[in-house]
Amino acid sequence: MASRGSVIPELEKMSVEQLKSIKEQSDMEVNLLQDSLNNIRTATNRLDLASIALNDLSQKPKGKKMLVPLTASLYVPGTLDDADKVLVDVGTGYFIEKTMEEGKDYCERKINLLKSNYDQLLEVTSKKKHIADEAGLVLQAKMKQLASAS
Repeated sequence: MASRGSVIPELEKMSVEQLKSIKEQSDMEVNLLQDSLNNIRTATNRLDLASIALNDLSQKPKGKKMLVPLTASLYVPGTLDDADKVLVDVGTGYFIEKTMEEGKDYCERKINLLKSNYDQLLEVTSKKKHIADEAGLVLQAKMKQLASAS
C-alpha cells in the first residue's frame, strides 16, 4: 500500500475538478474489482462443490442409481457405470474425459489458481480504495477551503 505521505502531496496539487475525476474513476474501478472478486469467489465455491462431488462419486459402487445433472435445474435418472472416469468441463462448452484422480487434481489446481488471483485482486482493490478515500478527503478539504474563502 502506498504510504500516506506519497499520495497526499500529489493530490493536494490537483484542482477540484481533477480530484472529482480521480475520485469517480477510482470508485468505478473499485466497484468493477469488487464484481471480479465476487465472480472469483463464486467460481471457487463451484469448484469446491465439484471437488466434494468427485470425492462422493469415487466412493459409490458401480451400478448405483443416481440423478445426473444436465443443467443447474434439470436432472435425469442414471446409473453409475464407471466411477473412475469423469467428464471435466474446461470451459466454452468443451469437456475432457479424465480419470477420477486427474479430475480431483484439476479441481484443486483451479481452486489454487483462483485463490491466488483473488489475493492479488484484493490487494489491487485495497490500493484503489485507498486512493479513492484519499482523493475524497483532499476534495472535502478543498471544498471547505473554497466555501470559507467565499
